[in-house]
Amino acid sequence: MNPLSRIAISAALMLPWPAAQAADGQAIFTQGGQNPAAMACLACHGADGKGLAAAGFPRLAGLSAGYLNKQLNDFRSGSRKQPVMEPLAKALTPEEAEAVSAYLAELPSDPAPDLRRQQIATDPVARLALYGDWSRQIPGCVQCHGPGGSGVGEHFPPLAGQPAGYLVAQLNAWRDGSRSNDPSQMMAGVAKAMTEAEVTAIAAFFAHPLSQEVTP
Repeated sequence: MNPLSRIAISAALMLPWPAAQAADGQAIFTQGGQNPAAMACLACHGADGKGLAAAGFPRLAGLSAGYLNKQLNDFRSGSRKQPVMEPLAKALTPEEAEAVSAYLAELPSDPAPDLRRQQIATDPVARLALYGDWSRQIPGCVQCHGPGGSGVGEHFPPLAGQPAGYLVAQLNAWRDGSRSNDPSQMMAGVAKAMTEAEVTAIAAFFAHPLSQEVTP
């Protein structure tokens, strides 16, 4: 083999992994990962990534890529428990988890209403969502999760548009300790301070935020 051929082969071996072999977030979402156990996300979360409300599967479209990737890592490590998601997350490679998280973050989502704590709310559920109840150390939901529950950064996911059943399940998981992967360890205290009726009501409030009426 002549020296030029050796150089060409060496250069080819040093090239990045071919683009066709790189983790493809859209393909993982629609078809699944390389491991057959990593099933397609759309089967449970809908073709548009907006979730399946009737089944309580959450919206993933438009959530922060950092948040989504963290949840997949937490499912993989077992620090977040869920019998369906744990094996699916473990079947994804770290590269696949990162790729599908980035893809989901770019999917369009329905706009959240501009509900802010400066607005006047007379309904007790709206007051809890906007102002909280500091006598019980409950901050207003929008203080952490953004106007209308639209989400803030990697640690405060959107509440707006999530299925009520999913929100109830998560609040109850914080309450009974079966979920504890909150970086600030705030949600356990907040959820435990809420009554069962408040959990149900606040979940319905954010599941259908566009129907809420609050005075500017």
